[in-house]
Amino acid sequence: MSFENIILEMNNAIAMISFNRPKALNALNNALLDELDVALDQVLANDEIRVLILTGTGDKSFVAGADISELTQMDALAAKYFSRKGQKIFSKIEALPFPAIAAVNGFALGGGSEVALACDFIYASEKAIFGLPEINLGLIPGFGGTQRLSRVVGKNRAKEMIFTGSNITADKALEYGMVNQVCPHESLMDEVKKTAQRIAAKGCVSLRAAKEAVQAGLGCDLETGCLIENDAFAIAFASADAKEGTSAFLEKRKPVFEGALK
Repeated sequence: MSFENIILEMNNAIAMISFNRPKALNALNNALLDELDVALDQVLANDEIRVLILTGTGDKSFVAGADISELTQMDALAAKYFSRKGQKIFSKIEALPFPAIAAVNGFALGGGSEVALACDFIYASEKAIFGLPEINLGLIPGFGGTQRLSRVVGKNRAKEMIFTGSNITADKALEYGMVNQVCPHESLMDEVKKTAQRIAAKGCVSLRAAKEAVQAGLGCDLETGCLIENDAFAIAFASADAKEGTSAFLEKRKPVFEGALK
């Protein structure tokens, strides 16, 4: 499938999806969401991929929200399907077996904040702006924002952002714990790629086991979470990369992880 609204790149162990509607500030419409869904399937089908980067094209916007011109043409049933489509695709990002990093290079409003929150963590340009301003349109977030934001920043801050529709700066998002790192605008992608390369150098089995343990344990009590971790630890221990990593440590050399999933 050729893409018109996104750009998909896969180089060695790193995949990057760029939202590519710069004239619309990369706003999300049905066509873009459909392409994103297909691109995620292509990334998932590549066993070499160990990390995914999501970012926006242009110099102003990561994703400026849903495409309002398309929303105004929907009835309530179409809006329900649109919301559910976005939720399913963003949940697919969250459930990826390897880490996903959001490189937020500008506006991340509405669906932009929601897709970033579906990633494992966020690096932001100093120019980035976050917010869930849907209430200013008489709407509410529909792609998981009411759920994920409160889990990241706490219910009170999430309620304030959602109820007021106010935007926050990258520095404020860092203070809230929404963002992991704020970077100079011109060096954002360098910093994201540097971290992606560090992740990609790890063992593919241990990366997947680590993410599964964290994600699956979030909704459990501590005892159940530790049992999940126990199983994931055993899976990682059985991998070729675990043997390479422990041997390299004893031999005082840098490990070379080449273990495969199959």
